[in-house]
Amino acid sequence: MFTGLVESLAPVRRLISEGPGARLVIAEERIAARTHVGDSIAINGCCLTAVQVEGAEMSFEAGPETLARTNLGRLNAGDAVNLETSLKLGDSLGGHLVTGHIDAVGRVARRDVDGPWCTMWFSAPTELTRQMASKGSIAVDGVSLTLVAVENDRFSVALIPHTLQATTLGRRRPGDEVNLETDVLAKYVERQLSWRA
Repeated sequence: MFTGLVESLAPVRRLISEGPGARLVIAEERIAARTHVGDSIAINGCCLTAVQVEGAEMSFEAGPETLARTNLGRLNAGDAVNLETSLKLGDSLGGHLVTGHIDAVGRVARRDVDGPWCTMWFSAPTELTRQMASKGSIAVDGVSLTLVAVENDRFSVALIPHTLQATTLGRRRPGDEVNLETDVLAKYVERQLSWRA
């Protein structure tokens, strides 16, 4: 589990094709220093297992399902990704409960900039917007955000200057892909309600 509070914006060193999957190599000295093989780390919100740690570099394997459901397979060397280490029992929960299981890829639809602040609109599949509510939670590229407006096929969030600077969201432009994970509680509520129909 994660909280959606990004710990680092780190560069991709390499994306190496490996059969049907890929190996993703990311450099981040502070996180690598406390990471062991087998640890879970959220990369742009997607939970991956560290399979190798050498100095500042950490390697992760992503299978075909992960590559199809996320934006990770389209990364290039030099691209920045959001990193968050997994939550430990007793840790402060500053964001919301994030599983690291990406529901779908959305796209930046619009950026409304107001000085150092920004309201961003994202397109999303209708099956996901059904699980959203204004003032509820959403994880975009692994960043825990509060929903402002929710429409049939899109939603908006208000981004503070810190979030724009400390995460990939400050670099996102209209048309860019983002990983989306709806609130896990909303998923369970929707599933339970579906049994009543």
